[in-house]
Amino acid sequence: MTAEDGYFRALSEALKRAGLFRPVLVVDKDRLDANIVAVMNGLAPALSLRVVDKSLPSIPLLAHILAATQTTRIMSFHLPTTVAVLEAFPEADVLYGKPLPVGAVSAWMQSTSPQSFTDFVRRTVFLIDTIERLDQYAALASRARKTFRIAFEIDVGMHRGGFSTAVELGAAAARAAELPDLQLEGLMGYDAHITEVPGIIGGIERKHVGSRMKAFVSAVPQGARHIINTGGSKTALSYHGPSSANDVSVGSAFLKPMDFDVASLDALAPAVFIAAPVLKVQKVCLPGPAFLTPLMQMAGLFPHQGCFLYGGKWMAEPVFPPGMKESKLWGLSSNQQMMSLPDDSSLKPDDFAFFRPTQSEAVLQGFDTINLFSGDEMIERWKILPAG
Repeated sequence: MTAEDGYFRALSEALKRAGLFRPVLVVDKDRLDANIVAVMNGLAPALSLRVVDKSLPSIPLLAHILAATQTTRIMSFHLPTTVAVLEAFPEADVLYGKPLPVGAVSAWMQSTSPQSFTDFVRRTVFLIDTIERLDQYAALASRARKTFRIAFEIDVGMHRGGFSTAVELGAAAARAAELPDLQLEGLMGYDAHITEVPGIIGGIERKHVGSRMKAFVSAVPQGARHIINTGGSKTALSYHGPSSANDVSVGSAFLKPMDFDVASLDALAPAVFIAAPVLKVQKVCLPGPAFLTPLMQMAGLFPHQGCFLYGGKWMAEPVFPPGMKESKLWGLSSNQQMMSLPDDSSLKPDDFAFFRPTQSEAVLQGFDTINLFSGDEMIERWKILPAG
């Protein structure tokens, strides 16, 4: 039995002792804590850590990470989540990771108390990607009689919007300086594309990102450089040596879902899994003519043995038991997922099958609770924020 087999068998027994005979989301607290240490050890000393709430949508989970990393900086993406985070963490300071429609801010202003809205705008930095949005926010700030803090989104190579040249950015900064109800705090340039560009070209692109960032920073006044944010879980730990950035965002890396299996995160371990009870283990047959199943089996396109799970169709890949995989011929089901098994599999009903999420945010919010595993036991349950 491999170490991985032993790990999942121990986790299975812990789930049974806890009476969790349904699909559940599991976070390994010991691995989470080790990942936190690895992130902090790998982060350049000159960079401040900003924790990404969309990737960790649970107040207790965020509280644990914020306390361990000793930061109050948060990157947010969704207004209901932002409101919950600001309420839970009175010292938190939020930077939006994407432009929020001004109508969403206006609607929130009208639906909440004046005190709550004042606190919201005091501790939130809105992301501005165009001159048009800049003017929209200026008009709302004037109407609200508040000073709105803003940062400009810059395109350092991702090509997903934002100001694309230092000249454009300089004009936007000049325009912002004319608007008395806006306070420019800095810049945000997302660089996740770097890890997707292969080989030598990727190395060249990394240098280009640094050059673009330097040019953008030089285009805004010295007093508007409090936040120069870049990075993400895949790139934050690769910033060593001189950099124009002073603030990097990390979220998914703490849990390390499958999409984050990249070289820069080799020191981190997968810490989040989906566990699903096995309902049935049997010889499997395709619906339709009787000759179809043996024909597909002879061609190696359909298994002889399979299992049906409690639930399914998650954004996740199977990791246990060994050899379990999806059947393309059978397809997916969110009710009773059929999984192919090797002929010699010893899996039986009431065992657990385990999946590793490909990402964290969309998967976590498909559940209502994080079930925390430590040592050999399930130790605690943390509520997950609703998608809203």
